[in-house]
Amino acid sequence: MPSALVIGGSRFMGRRLVLLLAARGFSVTVVNRGLAGDPFGGRVERLTLDRRSPALAAALAGRTFDLAADFAAYTGEDAAGAVQALAGRVGHYVALSSGQVHLVGADAERPGRVPLAEDAPLRAPMAEPREPLHRQEWLYGMGKRMMEEALLGAAGTPGFPATVLRLPMVQGEGDPSRRTESYLWRMLDGGPLLLPDGGDRRLRHVYAGDVARFIVDLAGRVAAFGRVLNVCQDEAPTLGEFLAMLAGRLGASPRLVEVPAGALEAAALPVAEVSPFSTPWMSMLDPRRAEAEFQFRPTPPEEYLPRLVEDFCAHAAAPPEDRGLRERELALAGA
Repeated sequence: MPSALVIGGSRFMGRRLVLLLAARGFSVTVVNRGLAGDPFGGRVERLTLDRRSPALAAALAGRTFDLAADFAAYTGEDAAGAVQALAGRVGHYVALSSGQVHLVGADAERPGRVPLAEDAPLRAPMAEPREPLHRQEWLYGMGKRMMEEALLGAAGTPGFPATVLRLPMVQGEGDPSRRTESYLWRMLDGGPLLLPDGGDRRLRHVYAGDVARFIVDLAGRVAAFGRVLNVCQDEAPTLGEFLAMLAGRLGASPRLVEVPAGALEAAALPVAEVSPFSTPWMSMLDPRRAEAEFQFRPTPPEEYLPRLVEDFCAHAAAPPEDRGLRERELALAGA
């Protein structure tokens, strides 16, 4: 029986991967801190620990795995810890990175314009932002840069065949970020939706189930060792087109109102909460390498968005945004 190690993996993409691995006959071991409950029952082995502690290497000592998938590597130190714990004892290590490695570059191409291939240069980093939200996103992107550098350096040594998957915004049922859900709640209240600086920004996301499937299909493929692969959908609808697809599935007819970003700032309305896909931290990737060389077949939005809307209607509990925020949005829109 093939064996798989999943670091992180109790929610969202990781949960999908664990269940898929079990369905395909893998013996699965999950390593996480045990903070998100147990969705797997007796189907997996659990190691409850902090992957950033020496406990990781101790818990994995003497064990081998055909596949290791790392959902929780955010820094160069995280990557170094994985190398220390698994070098010489893993058939294929796959780590998730982000298109945000491009967005932290000074003078980086703004999202929604030019899809970036894997060999597009990573520009020298911009200065660390002061505004808390932008600083948090910058730290995430810089951490992923260091993670990639450490892993790709180790991938050239015997015993640690590694692949890095770069992802954009991930869509899927149960998304803990609730970004798509925030648009759906706004549609339900019947009021207008604000589009900061218009709705012509193009979006290229990826469906969570496609990421899980691709990791399993990629396992052990020598041609992927030491490589970076972009994993995303082909389609790039504008934000306005994306919202129209969502609304159609929900049976709503929202009014889309374009507003200058400066007007939002004056009204104390954070762009990231009013329209999460209008921030400068949404990457645009080019998936052609994964498709041509590794037969990655992404699910189009027309197919996965109905699943998201159905899940929202069945399980949504409470709106994610502050209701006072919504009241200021409606006032700005003249509703």
